[in-house]
Amino acid sequence: MHKIGVLGGGAWGTALAAVAARGDCETTLWARETEVVEAINTKHENTVFLPGANLDPGLKATNDLADLGQSDAILLVSPAQHLRTMVRDLSTHIKTGIPLVICSKGIEVSSGKLLSEVVAEECPSNPVAVLSGPTFAIEVANNMPCALTLATSDEAVGAKLIEMLGQPTFRPYYNHDVVGAQIGGAIKNVLAIATGIVAGLNIGENARAAVITRGLAEIMRFGELYGAERETLMGLSGLGDLILTCSSTQSRNMSLGKAIGEGRTFADIMAERKSVAEGAHTVEIVYKIAEEKQLDLPITKAVHQILKEGQDVRIVTEALLARPFTSESK
Repeated sequence: MHKIGVLGGGAWGTALAAVAARGDCETTLWARETEVVEAINTKHENTVFLPGANLDPGLKATNDLADLGQSDAILLVSPAQHLRTMVRDLSTHIKTGIPLVICSKGIEVSSGKLLSEVVAEECPSNPVAVLSGPTFAIEVANNMPCALTLATSDEAVGAKLIEMLGQPTFRPYYNHDVVGAQIGGAIKNVLAIATGIVAGLNIGENARAAVITRGLAEIMRFGELYGAERETLMGLSGLGDLILTCSSTQSRNMSLGKAIGEGRTFADIMAERKSVAEGAHTVEIVYKIAEEKQLDLPITKAVHQILKEGQDVRIVTEALLARPFTSESK
């Protein structure tokens, strides 16, 4: 296995392509935008979504899905809400049995399904894996150290993928819990919006720490509903990713929340952005599932009230702080 395809030319897709190319894999990145393809092939830089990262000259970019057809593994890095369509289009070009590695984070809003379910439905003859963890794209592209979870139910497939992708500065750790590896990565984006709001309101680091910790409790509750393992949620793809995403405005989700806390409207912020803040989509389906299953997710509910219901950020925050006192175990 030495040919890697990357589906998605955003910042994270580009960073993962940089890792694969750095590891001497024959790497082809598919991007929708012609300007991204041209910039990578001629300037060896994604000037649109990841400026400042010098890419291996051997990395090839394309906007033809057929060019991914001979890959030994494909990293799926399309935005979560577009993943089904992209995988369906891809399925006519790829070989049976090659691993499809989900690198996007989110839950499909239209169906409420995890992305592993989406991919399995569209490509039932291909093993599914999940790559997730605390990573900022620019640091990964610039060969700075990181550690991630590589989850798949087939340990042999996991070993092959780790052999392909693993490097001293890019350390995947095997896990069999495909569900748990997705839950943490999806919901932490919602919580990052909440911590951004805390930063924008300037109500202190104590409040941010409280949101992160009580947010982890919400991840645990939601994960239990899907059968996720606690060890996974407390690992790199859960707690690790939560800490990173809630600690820096390098996170698109935290920066979105910060702008809202500072008084800007959600519509205005999104209108000027090129990149997707997945938490803004994920909060919709997580809140819906929580209401249906009677899960108590107060931070998620507050983010939904602000983003999807148009409620005033300060009023929602005050209501959250006025909740009745309860046991920490709840």
